[in-house]
Amino acid sequence: MCHTYGMTSQRNFQLTEQQQQELRTAYHKSSNGPLRTKLQAIRLYGSGYPTAEISEITSCSRRTVLRWCRKYRDEGIAGLVDQRQGGNRALLSDAQLEELCGKLRQYRPIDILGPEKIATASGQYWTVPDLRQVLQQWYGLVYQSNSSYGAVFQRCGFSYQRTAKVFRSRSVAAVATFEEQVEKN
Repeated sequence: MCHTYGMTSQRNFQLTEQQQQELRTAYHKSSNGPLRTKLQAIRLYGSGYPTAEISEITSCSRRTVLRWCRKYRDEGIAGLVDQRQGGNRALLSDAQLEELCGKLRQYRPIDILGPEKIATASGQYWTVPDLRQVLQQWYGLVYQSNSSYGAVFQRCGFSYQRTAKVFRSRSVAAVATFEEQVEKN
């Protein structure tokens, strides 16, 4: 179904029939969801659809749609393709990730880092600071953010566990004495 809308006096972006066909073809050939959204938004805008309706269809802001149109006008469809390289995600190869997962399951932080370098008092469970140290030690890499270390844990099948609050000033002997008193009463 084709909609025809009157062009506003401010809109100077219009697509030729050939450009519309080029966008339609690229849309149907692509399996990349974000790219398909861009192609659809540009085709709709260039065909005269109101930006409010395009925003509703694509869940993108007017500003984003206009930026995509400008990018298409300047660089064509090739300019719409995501150029990111993968940054942190690509630092570990699949083989290295598999090896790391095995090591994290086999060893505890205290076994690898020793008692003076572990992030927790017991060194029994892996933490982000511990993972940061072993990744630098084993693979010579450092991620840019803590969430990237969390992603590595997740890819290895580890789940997030909230730590128990233990006060360093808490005396184990005093707690035992208090508990004895409570039991006696």
